[in-house]
Amino acid sequence: MQLGMIGLGRMGGNIVRRLLRDGHTAVVFDKSAEAVAALVAEGAVGATSLEDLVSKLEAPRTAWVMLPAGAITEEAVKTLGGLMKTDDCIIDGGNSFYGDDVRRGQELKGKGIHYVDVGTSGGVWGLERGYCMMIGGDKEAVDRLDPIFRTLAPGLGDVPRTPGREGRDPRAEHGYIHAGPTGAGHYVKMVHNGIEYGLMQAYAEGFDILRHADSENLPPERRFDLNLGDVAEVWRRGSVVSSWLLDLTAQALAGDEDLDDFSGFVEDSGEGRWTINAAVEQAVPATVLSSALYRRFRSREQASYADKLLSAMRRGFGGHQEPKKS
Repeated sequence: MQLGMIGLGRMGGNIVRRLLRDGHTAVVFDKSAEAVAALVAEGAVGATSLEDLVSKLEAPRTAWVMLPAGAITEEAVKTLGGLMKTDDCIIDGGNSFYGDDVRRGQELKGKGIHYVDVGTSGGVWGLERGYCMMIGGDKEAVDRLDPIFRTLAPGLGDVPRTPGREGRDPRAEHGYIHAGPTGAGHYVKMVHNGIEYGLMQAYAEGFDILRHADSENLPPERRFDLNLGDVAEVWRRGSVVSSWLLDLTAQALAGDEDLDDFSGFVEDSGEGRWTINAAVEQAVPATVLSSALYRRFRSREQASYADKLLSAMRRGFGGHQEPKKS
């Protein structure tokens, strides 16, 4: 199947590579000519502009926008909406606010253009591991695009199957779902990222407590000089708190237990805030998630070892770099 990709950064480029490996074709565009050239060398067709990209796609066309949420995505979708025709499809696979998806979907529906929002999780590891996808849009468009989603998804792999799922949508087991109408995909991904904040904060605080187990504030007989790398590693092996985030934590601690490469300045990319806003609108208590978000704000004033570990996890799964130390 053919796909146009706009944005060849940490995830966009690897999405194209995974598709090419499975026999799909791709037309690619990015402001960086070098990024385009790299994928052309791997079998993609390069484009010099959005107009050029659309002209090289076969009807019904599908263009995937993989750009930062906000003005740059808004402008790309608007431009594509003026170039594409009835039955064509625009996918936003970035981290857009779901309300923007609802609005864009309504605007494009009047032109007969499908709009699909794909909450995409997998970070810099997606090329090999696959991407977990939460998809919003009308059934006709999502079903038509299934070959693309099936290739990008992780598949069954070696994850044990959940008992009692017989007769249910098999796509969830393969790592992707049609969550609902336009906006539903990014809504689910928004809450996913809010949960991610809470999980990361729990690990970070726990390891900070372990690190201070030899504090001078404790009686000598209750002080422990713990090897945090070994703790993280043993927890990966059969513990109830094992997870991919813990895997990344173990990798970071194995390299440098003091985490000297990290300042502890922890960014937030927006989804955590939107999740808290949704909780407020619905009057749903979200004490852990809101606390995790505020802790990130606090890290920008006075960082701790826990904040360094948060930064290490963010670099591990998403390639997120801290701002340079002043």
